[in-house]
Amino acid sequence: MRYALALSVLIWLTSAALAQSRFVHTSGTQLMDGTGHPLMLRGTNLGNWLVREGYMFHFDGGPQSDREIEAMSNELLGPEAASKFWHDYRDRYITRDDIQFLKRAGYNSIRIPIHHKYFESDPSEGFTLLDRVIEWSREAGLYVVIDMHCAPGGQTGANIDDSWGYPWIYDSPQAQQHAIDVWKRIATHYRDSETVLGYDLLNEPIPHFPELKKYNSQLEPLYRRIVAGIREVDKNHIVILGGAQWDTNFSVFGPPFDKNVMYTFHKYWMKPEQTEIQQYVDFRDKYQVPIWMSESGENKDDWIAQFRELLEKNQIGWAFWPYKKMDATSSPVSFVRPVYWDEIVAYAKLPGGTGDTEKRIAKRPPQEHINAAFDELLNNIQWSKCRVNQDYLKALGLAIAQ
Repeated sequence: MRYALALSVLIWLTSAALAQSRFVHTSGTQLMDGTGHPLMLRGTNLGNWLVREGYMFHFDGGPQSDREIEAMSNELLGPEAASKFWHDYRDRYITRDDIQFLKRAGYNSIRIPIHHKYFESDPSEGFTLLDRVIEWSREAGLYVVIDMHCAPGGQTGANIDDSWGYPWIYDSPQAQQHAIDVWKRIATHYRDSETVLGYDLLNEPIPHFPELKKYNSQLEPLYRRIVAGIREVDKNHIVILGGAQWDTNFSVFGPPFDKNVMYTFHKYWMKPEQTEIQQYVDFRDKYQVPIWMSESGENKDDWIAQFRELLEKNQIGWAFWPYKKMDATSSPVSFVRPVYWDEIVAYAKLPGGTGDTEKRIAKRPPQEHINAAFDELLNNIQWSKCRVNQDYLKALGLAIAQ
């Protein structure tokens, strides 16, 4: 009886180890791929696809969050036409051609920012879109990280999480449970995918604003609850934890509480010097866990090159932001600004709200200009219309034939 029990335990442990070995997993300070070899991530972020951001449409001084951009498009196109436009936009923005390009350029991974609203049921539009990108990535040999950019209630209170101007998730048990439920749904759906590397639980939680630092002590307990929910349905994928203050502050963390965890940091607009990343290196070495730089960029090519080289010198994988932008060189590819788009940008800067309806209507672009601008945007975002920014790729140590 004792022998049979011991044999059963050994078989269970062996099966669990073999199951995990099929997936990317952590081993000390390293990531290991499904064949047991060390994996250094070289990635990009599919920003402005499932989470829209105003600055990437050049809406400076205008709508910035996902909901604000949608409200303006409803105003300009009408709700029905706007809904169809955004459905087509999501369908065209990332295609198999985009994923194949990333493989040819030398990337091995992508981070996909998502909005919880697209994953409130299964099936849903979010799962349909994510499924096909993950399949294209499997075909290309790229790993995928799913990143919760917009959590229920909002983890930042800023435009990037599409919240209501305050990070309500920390004060709302309902929002926290909602986030857990969404993550469990996602983890259940992808628990058998070897292409999915892991789950980035909350993007850039808790801004640096002094009034919000009171929530720092609540971040790791919230992570624990989300991870516990995920582990009920998925014991194989890596869980990824970002620090407070826009993913920069690791002092909020104690010892790792999961055996398959990686920690991520973001760094923008600083000197690309060792002192800027030393706290993360020290954390890695102290706790023997992998760290990952999952967002940086929006800078000149020489800065990108210097920071990338610094990261690689320290054996830190990276994912620069973003993949595709309008009329810019600070991304792997870019697309041309549509005809009449400057009129849309100018309109976006006007004072908003229905209290200004009369003034807004008086300055509204001609409807034919509005329609032409949005129609051309759908055309320009397609891979076949994009321009490759070769110097940017070179800064990342990547390249693709002309």
